Amino acid sequence: MLFVILGVISAIGVWCWRLTMAREAAREIGNVASDLINAPRRLGFRRRANAHPVDGVDDPKLAIATISLAFLELGGLPAREDQYALAKTLSQQLALPRDDADEMLILGRWLIGECQGPQPAITRLTKRLGKLDAGAFQQLLPILNTVGSRTGGLNDRQRDALEEIARILKLR
Repeated sequence: MLFVILGVISAIGVWCWRLTMAREAAREIGNVASDLINAPRRLGFRRRANAHPVDGVDDPKLAIATISLAFLELGGLPAREDQYALAKTLSQQLALPRDDADEMLILGRWLIGECQGPQPAITRLTKRLGKLDAGAFQQLLPILNTVGSRTGGLNDRQRDALEEIARILKLR
């Protein structure tokens, strides 16, 4: 009889623990979702009616982060380690908190999708960056160099992208 009572109490305890863990997991998922929804606003992104999303980029740092991510993607599907290294480089070079760099890369990934791929994203965002801050190329170049050195050198698509960036920003 004692074993039956202990078994029932144990079963109730396990179910209570599982319910608590499920509630905490649901709360965490809700927090992540709200963070993702609020990230664009916190980063200064404003979607404008009848305009491409890139035209809503008002922060040169967001443009640099997105160009850097697109540049990384020109080398093929980036590994998680490459994305982590890019976030770390952005954080250091742009003097950003690591969380902001991660959020910029999330928003940047969406912007690249809206541009229909990394190459069109680089062209469009470089033009936007030139309008926002023509001197921002000085911040962009070391980041692109780090991306290129990390991936084992530049491929042809990345070299073409660098030439396109230089042409758009009138560096050549």
